[in-house]
Amino acid sequence: MFIKCTEQEEMIFKTIAEAAASINVECYVIGGFVRDKIIGRSTKDIDVVCVGDGNLLANEVASKFKPRPVVNHFKNFGTAQFKFGEVDLEFVGARKESYSSESRKPEVAAGTLEDDQKRRDFTINALAISLNPANYGSLVDPFGGIPDIEGKILKTPLEPGITFSDDPLRMMRAVRFATQLNYTIEPTTYAAIKENAARIRIVSKERIADEFNKILLCPKPSIGLDLLYKTGLLKIIFPQMVDLAGAEYIDGLGHKDNFYHTLQVVDNISQHTDDLWLRWAAVLHDIAKPATKRFEEGHGWTFHGHEVVGGRMVPKIFTQLKLPQNEKMKFVRKLVELHLRPISLTRESITDSAIRRLLFDAGEDFDALMILCNADITSKNKQKVKRFIENFEMVRKRCAEVEESDQLRNWQPPITGEIIMQTFNLPPGRQVGDLKNAIREAILDGDIPNNYEAAHGFMLAHAATLGIPAPGSQKPAG
Repeated sequence: MFIKCTEQEEMIFKTIAEAAASINVECYVIGGFVRDKIIGRSTKDIDVVCVGDGNLLANEVASKFKPRPVVNHFKNFGTAQFKFGEVDLEFVGARKESYSSESRKPEVAAGTLEDDQKRRDFTINALAISLNPANYGSLVDPFGGIPDIEGKILKTPLEPGITFSDDPLRMMRAVRFATQLNYTIEPTTYAAIKENAARIRIVSKERIADEFNKILLCPKPSIGLDLLYKTGLLKIIFPQMVDLAGAEYIDGLGHKDNFYHTLQVVDNISQHTDDLWLRWAAVLHDIAKPATKRFEEGHGWTFHGHEVVGGRMVPKIFTQLKLPQNEKMKFVRKLVELHLRPISLTRESITDSAIRRLLFDAGEDFDALMILCNADITSKNKQKVKRFIENFEMVRKRCAEVEESDQLRNWQPPITGEIIMQTFNLPPGRQVGDLKNAIREAILDGDIPNNYEAAHGFMLAHAATLGIPAPGSQKPAG
């Protein structure tokens, strides 16, 4: 076998070979599994192509395993899939494809192994290992995928302009593979991406978002984000991020390039978390700086309120990019809106009340917020960075001290709206909300402890100032 396999993989391949021989079809392991085995990358997905009926081969292979796995057939794609242990096996018949200019969905016809390899996106993904008796285990590499792996180069099997025009998502995949594998996109292939960038518009936003998220989850996402920017793809799929690029100068005063600052923040945060949505918070933390940029005479450039405006932009961007409109989006928005707050708490004179409000507003996302704030330190001045880090450690310590006594990070109000309505026989309305807010503010200001007894006493005393009659003196609500 050209590639080094585990005992389980060898068993699977011999079973596939036996099944293929029994129905008289050629078959090969192809694509990402072969590539990843050669470069030493772990993988559990095995793609098998046969010169014949992939669904029939899948059924024949499954019948040889005990217990027999359930085979899933995808007639629209001509594929079949089943899981054996932790390994996902997918079978497809070799095919050739032709495309129209309006769609990335090809016209498909049965083909040879060579036809199937020609339709692959990159040479490193066109490698195949034979499972046939005459040359079992040998490599089929018609486009020089092995030399490209050795040189860490991404290029297309066929003329790249045709490859990317036919299926524009391959441009995103080129950027993703370059980022994941730390490969260089070959110059002709790179030029073809720039020339065909506008074709990305025919790809669904869901597929684009999927590739973008995979880039964000790479060890160093800035590689891919910069490639998307320089090839012109980013301008089409995410123009608000491109608006961050560049620095403007007036009277010799300039601001930093917020695009490359953002890329550095994303890289910084990626060293500490694999959470996709925390990485998205890094992408979007300064997204409103272009909209809030102002030049003030004698002072320089300002971006007042960019965290608030940025928070409002998050739902629109998530809608635009077809990202989930759920708690993940709310989490990202919260962090964008709060990312400047810890900086304002780095003064030693800051009050416990301000600390309480940060803990209350951040809630269970406080640690994520602090990771983002630390990642936002990108100054080239080592002393300045050292000072910022020390200040944040001081904020963490102060927050820990206040949290220990006040328990505000997962705060649930000791007095609920229901308790207020029952106590004063009130219907839902403004009076209930005002009293509830007053109790919350008293706790956050440190005027009363965060417990039921203190809050209940404050409620009774404060109700009169809001014109709410004392308990027992009201007429029944309604």
